[in-house]
Amino acid sequence: MRCITTRLQSVASSNTTRRDFVRRIVLASAGLGLVVRRAGAAPATPLPMVQARLGVPRGQCPQPLAGVEIGTSKVCVVVGEGRPDGTIKVLGVGQAPSRGVRKGEIVDFETTLMCVHEALADAEQKSDVMIRSVFVAVTGSHIRSFNNRGSIVVPEDRDDIHEQDIEDVKISARRVSIPTQNAFLHTINQSYHVDAQKDTMNSIGVRGQKLEANFHIVHGVRTRFQKTIGFVRGLPLVIEDIVFAGLASAQAVLTHEQKNLGALVIDIGGGTTEYILYNSGAVKQSGMLAVGGNDITNDISMGLRIPLTCAEKLKIEEGDVPLGNSLPGETVLLKDDFGIADKEIEREMLNTIIQLRLRESFKLLKRQLEKESFIDYVDAGMFITGGCSLLQGIDHLAQEVFGIPARVAHARSISGLTSAFQNPQFSTAIGLIRYAHAVHADSQLRGHFRSL
Repeated sequence: MRCITTRLQSVASSNTTRRDFVRRIVLASAGLGLVVRRAGAAPATPLPMVQARLGVPRGQCPQPLAGVEIGTSKVCVVVGEGRPDGTIKVLGVGQAPSRGVRKGEIVDFETTLMCVHEALADAEQKSDVMIRSVFVAVTGSHIRSFNNRGSIVVPEDRDDIHEQDIEDVKISARRVSIPTQNAFLHTINQSYHVDAQKDTMNSIGVRGQKLEANFHIVHGVRTRFQKTIGFVRGLPLVIEDIVFAGLASAQAVLTHEQKNLGALVIDIGGGTTEYILYNSGAVKQSGMLAVGGNDITNDISMGLRIPLTCAEKLKIEEGDVPLGNSLPGETVLLKDDFGIADKEIEREMLNTIIQLRLRESFKLLKRQLEKESFIDYVDAGMFITGGCSLLQGIDHLAQEVFGIPARVAHARSISGLTSAFQNPQFSTAIGLIRYAHAVHADSQLRGHFRSL
């Protein structure tokens, strides 16, 4: 209760109306120092890490860590601790229904503000921790990614690779033209090459004259990142970093062995579907589709001519993805608690609507992935997570469409609240904690993405 009271006092102390408070958040985002790449200009820098402002000594992990996911259907806040062996202990999970968010992006600051405050208060009460700084998941149809190689020549006065060379080759890889309104979000190492010899782990100290490196680069619209940053700072909270939601989810559900074998993670939420593909331990593809569980709900509502609230409940409680599992003529009775007269719904019709939408979404994603050849080398298979993964039989349909083994996945190597890490709805927020732990283990970020 102390945490909740303190937070409310910090917001109320300004003696302004709630609308004025939200307006200040919007204005504050205008001064954020994101740098973009303009065609023909010097290389842009990525979105700034803010952890240097926290006064945290390098290599030390502040306890506890907090991850915030502001999704289309829910706001989730996870508080956890990172341990030396790499495992995570969840201390508390707060959540609230999400309003004012469309397809993963905030469209109504004032409404969303109340939802996030509710989730933060819930997490603080359950963990007995005052949350001051957070890692935040971001998504949106504006996010893009590509692979690129950087190359530098080592100065003549030495013959080995230094830490600064690693940073320089990363900058070299970002010397590409991206839309003028965009900023770099992640530059994720795939492999290093010293004098054309591949060294996949760490090239620092290796003798050689030429360093090359392959990277997976994620970027998006600068002002949309600013909007999220300004919103969270106005709560008020310190943002340590913003993280692509698909990358965060992968940290929660995949092991290093699965990343090395090759794995595809698909996180299906209410309004968006994020995906990320690993091959030989490195990120090769990532992105987002603006489809999710809400689209299934809308289809059920229109197809069966029932209210959205009824369609959502029907999807969750009665929906099944595979067809042919129901008895001929089997029906589901809708009672008047939904605000409509008693109505019988054919179960096979309900399942057909669900499957048609999911099949279309999976085919859309498959076409996106097949633009590259990496989908042919995911020997560990496909891992489906997110709230929509709770639909019965979704893994069977995914395996049919993609032709590779598929399974529903939740967070692994987690202790603490069993109900949290066994629920795939929390994969992104828990993945933020694992990501945060890795970042603080190497605050220089020297190749730490290689192990993510």
